[in-house]
Amino acid sequence: MNKNTGQSGVFSLFKGVPLRRILVALFLLQILLAVGLTGYLSIHNGQKAVNEVASELRYEVANRVEENLQTYFSTLRQELRGNQNMIDIGLLKMENLATWESYLIKQLEIFPNAIALTASNEQQEHLAVEKLNDRQFLLRKANKSTGYDLYTYKIDSLGQRTQLPEMIKNYDARSRPDYQAAVTAKKFSFSQIFTPLTEPTLLISASQPIYNSQGQLLGVNSTLTHISQIGDLLQNIKVGKSGEVFIIERSGLLVASSTTEEPFRLQNGKPIRLPASQSGNSLTQASAKYLTTKFSNFDQIQSLQRLDFSFDGKRQFLEIRPFDGELNVNWLIVVAVPEADFMGQIERNTQTTIFLCLGALGLATLLGIITARWITQPILDFSTATKDLADLTNGEASVVIIKGIKELEVLGESCNQMIQQLRETFTAQITKNEELELQVKQRTQELQQEIQVRINNEQKLEKHHQVLAELANHRAISEGKLETAFKVIAEKAANALEIERVSVWLFNDDAVRKASRREGGLRQYTKLQCISLYERSNQRHSADLERNLADYPIYFKSLTSARIIAVTDTRTDLRIQELWDELPEPKNIVSLINTSIWVGGKVVGTVLYEQIDIPRTWELSEQNFVSSIAEFVTLTLEICDRKQTESALHEAKEAAEIANRVKSTFLGNISSQLRNPLSSILGITEALQGQVYGPVNEEQRQFLNNLESSGKNLLELINQILELTDIESSKIKLQLAPTSIQGLCDYSLSFVKHLALQKNIHLSVQIPEELEPIQVDKRRIRQVFINLLTNAIKFTKEGGKVWIEVQPNSTNEYIFFSVVDTGIGMLSDDLFQLFQPFVQVENSSPGGSSGTGLGLVMVQKIVELHSGTVHAESQLGKGSRFTVKLPWIKAG
Repeated sequence: MNKNTGQSGVFSLFKGVPLRRILVALFLLQILLAVGLTGYLSIHNGQKAVNEVASELRYEVANRVEENLQTYFSTLRQELRGNQNMIDIGLLKMENLATWESYLIKQLEIFPNAIALTASNEQQEHLAVEKLNDRQFLLRKANKSTGYDLYTYKIDSLGQRTQLPEMIKNYDARSRPDYQAAVTAKKFSFSQIFTPLTEPTLLISASQPIYNSQGQLLGVNSTLTHISQIGDLLQNIKVGKSGEVFIIERSGLLVASSTTEEPFRLQNGKPIRLPASQSGNSLTQASAKYLTTKFSNFDQIQSLQRLDFSFDGKRQFLEIRPFDGELNVNWLIVVAVPEADFMGQIERNTQTTIFLCLGALGLATLLGIITARWITQPILDFSTATKDLADLTNGEASVVIIKGIKELEVLGESCNQMIQQLRETFTAQITKNEELELQVKQRTQELQQEIQVRINNEQKLEKHHQVLAELANHRAISEGKLETAFKVIAEKAANALEIERVSVWLFNDDAVRKASRREGGLRQYTKLQCISLYERSNQRHSADLERNLADYPIYFKSLTSARIIAVTDTRTDLRIQELWDELPEPKNIVSLINTSIWVGGKVVGTVLYEQIDIPRTWELSEQNFVSSIAEFVTLTLEICDRKQTESALHEAKEAAEIANRVKSTFLGNISSQLRNPLSSILGITEALQGQVYGPVNEEQRQFLNNLESSGKNLLELINQILELTDIESSKIKLQLAPTSIQGLCDYSLSFVKHLALQKNIHLSVQIPEELEPIQVDKRRIRQVFINLLTNAIKFTKEGGKVWIEVQPNSTNEYIFFSVVDTGIGMLSDDLFQLFQPFVQVENSSPGGSSGTGLGLVMVQKIVELHSGTVHAESQLGKGSRFTVKLPWIKAG
C-alpha cells in the first residue's frame, strides 16, 4: 500500500530545494542555536550549580558536625548512665566511695574522651580519678578518714599509690558548681565551658545526680572532657578548598574551629576565652562580625539560617544551625564556604566550551557540505530497505540489503546480525526469566524461615530479660533469704528455658562454705548438696540430695575447672558419665547444662539444668542466660553472708558498749578511792619536808622529794583518768562562751613560758588581724593548747622554736589552730599510735620523756566534744605539726 509522503507547513518552503542544501542549512542553524544556548546555559547553570553545590556542601558539613557532637555528648551520657546502672543493681554504692576507685580507672580506659571521673556524696565524701596518660592516674579523695581534707595520690601502671604534697583543707565537693548544677537540674546535665587553674585549656563536665528509691539525694557522678577534642572532630571535616566550620556560644565566644586556632588566649599565664569576632583567622572573624551586624542578639537564631556576604570583594556562603540537643548546651554551628572555591573551574569550563563551540561551528559547516553530498543517495537506499524490517514476534527473519557506501553496507550486515541476535536473546531471556522466578520463590521461602527463626530467638531473649528483671527486683534475693530465693530462681529459670528440671547445689554445708571463704578457699570440697530442685511437669520443689567427691571425681573436677558445662548428648560426654547410672538413663535425661557458682573468686556450687526425651543444642543466648542465673545465686549468697555479718557486728557493738560503760564505772570508782589516801600521803610528805616533825638529813630529803614527785605524777594520772572517764560517759557539759582567739593563744603561751625558758626555746604566735571571738569552752580549749605546747617543748631541743598558727578556711566555716615545733619529730608509722590511751611513741630524745600517755587522748576527746578534729603531721628530725580544726561559731 502506497503512502502520501507530501510535505506541508514550514517544510513546504524547502520544496524543490536540493537535499544537500537543506542538510547544510539546517545543520548550520542547529550549530548556531547550540552555540548560543550553550553559552547562555553555561553561565546560568554554572551560577545555579554553584549555589546548589554550596548549599548541599554546607548542609552536609553541618549535618556531620551535628552528628559528631551528638555522638560525642552521647558517649558522656552513656558513661554516666552505665554508672547509674551499676548503682541501681547494687554493685556500686554512693555511701561507700572507696569501692569506686578501681571502677573509675577502668571507665577512663574504656571511654577515651573522658579525662576525669568524680563521685561525691551528701556525707561530704569525694573521689576523683584523673587520667595523666595511658599508664598513670591521679586519685583525689576526701572522706572521714582524711578529716574531709582533699588528698592527692599518683597511681602508676602497677597500681602503686604515691601521695602528692598538695592538700586542700576541709574540701566540700557539694559547693562545687557542677555538683550544685546537677542538684538544681535534678537530672543529667552539662556545665558551662570553664577554664581550669591547672592547665591552659577549656573543659566541660557532664553530671548525673543520684537518688535512692525514696527520691532522696545520695550524691553526684560527674565526668570531665577537653573542649579541644571537639576542635579535633572539626579539623577532620573538609569544607571545600578553603571553607571553614566553627562553633560559638550564644554569647559569641568561640568554642571550637576546624582551623588549628585555640579558642582562648593566654593572659598572664591564664587562659582567657576568645570571642569569634576577635579570631586570628580572617574568615572566622569576618563571618562572626557579619552575624553580629545581621543579628543584634544571637538568641534570635532559633532555626536554620542560610546567608551570604561579601568579604574582600568575594562572595561567601554561610549556614548557621542551632545546636541545643543536650541540656545546658546551646551553641551555634557556623559553616563558611567561599564562592571562589566553585566558580573558578566553572568559569574556565565556560570559556573552553565557547571556544570549542565556535571551532565546532566552522568544522561542522565544512563537514556538512561534504557529508550532504556524499550521504544523500545511500541514505535514501538505506531508508527504503529498513522499512522492511520485521517485528521480532512475527516469526520471520528480516534481511537488509544496502549497496553503495562501504560503511553503510557494513551497517546493513550488522543490522541483519543484530536482528538475529535479538531474536536469540529474546528467546534466552524468556527461559532465564522462568528460572529466576523459580529461584526467587525458593529464596523467599528460605527468608521466611530465617525470619521466623529470628522472631523466635527475639521472643526467647525478651522472655529471658523479663525473668532477669523480675529476679533483680525480687525481695527474697535482695534480703538474702536462701531457701525462698533458690526456689524462685529455679522455677523461673525452668519456665523461661522450658526445661524439665532445674536445681541449685552447694559444696558441703553452709557453715563449711563460709569457713572455706574465710580461710581463703584452701579447704577441700568433699560433697555437693542439693539446696533446691524444681520439676516443671508436676511443679514440685524438693531438696536434700547429695553427691560425694569420692563417687564422682571427674564430674567434680569439671565443675571447678569450667564455668559452663554444656552437654548435648549425655550418652557420649565423658564429663558426666559418672552420673549415667544415677540420673540420665533412669530419668531419660538426654541433655544438660551446668553453670558454676562463684563467690569471692572460688567455686562454691553449681546450677544444673536437665532436658528429658528430646536432645537439645544449647544456643549462645541460653548459655548467657544460665550464666546470669548463676550470678543471681551468687548475689543471694553474698547478701545472706553480709546480713549475717552485719548481725554479728551489731551484737559485738552492743557488747563493746556495755563493756565500755563497766570500764568507765570501774575507773571512776577506783580512781576516787585512790585519790583520797594519795592526797594524805602528799600532805604528810610536805610536812616532813617542812621539818614539822623534826629535822631531816640530805638523804631523807632526797627520798621525800622522790616520794612527792611520784605522788604528784600518780595524782595527775588519776585526775586525767577521772576526767577521761567523765568525757567518755558524757558527764562533761561544755560551757560555751564568746572567747578571744588572741587571748586563748596568749594565755596558753604564758602558761608554758617557764618550760621554754629552761631550754632556751623561742615561743611565738601567728594570727591574722581582727579575728572575731569564737564560741568555745575557754577552760577546755586552753587545756588542749597547753597539752600540745607542753609536748612540743618537751620534744624540742635547746635553742629550738615552737609557735602557734591560726588560719580560717576560705568560707569561714572552720578555723585551724596549729602547734608547730622544730623538735625531733617521729616516723609516719608512729602517727597512728599518738591518740591511743597509755601509749608513748619511742623517740630519740636524749633523756627519754615521762608522761601518762593520756595527754593527746584528752586533747582529741575535748576537740571532738567541740565537733572538731585533730590531725598530726611529722617528719623524723624535722619537727611536728598538730592541727586542731574547730567549727567557727562566731560570737553573736
